[in-house]
Amino acid sequence: MRVISRKALREFWEIHATAQTGLLLWYQRVTEANFQTFNDFRQVFPSVDQVNNLTVFNISGNNFRLITYIDYAYQLIFIRAVLTHAEYDKENWKNDDWFETS
Repeated sequence: MRVISRKALREFWEIHATAQTGLLLWYQRVTEANFQTFNDFRQVFPSVDQVNNLTVFNISGNNFRLITYIDYAYQLIFIRAVLTHAEYDKENWKNDDWFETS
């Protein structure tokens, strides 16, 4: 899959250095794979969650959250937010224009 964009990951780990290893590992795994469904992600990332139309990954032992939008047909992953666990809990990420409630 192709990630749009790695820059968001790098900018986050420049502020939160402890996230770098986990984000790089996530990036490596998703760019080397051909995920067709959410269940394919579950095979590699057991703690991944689907929150309406966004996919949420736990990074670095659940210290950080990576919010993505995944287009399976085009094999694209759009980074919508990279957050600390505390930032995630505030749920401001649900104000994202791409977030759709069911």
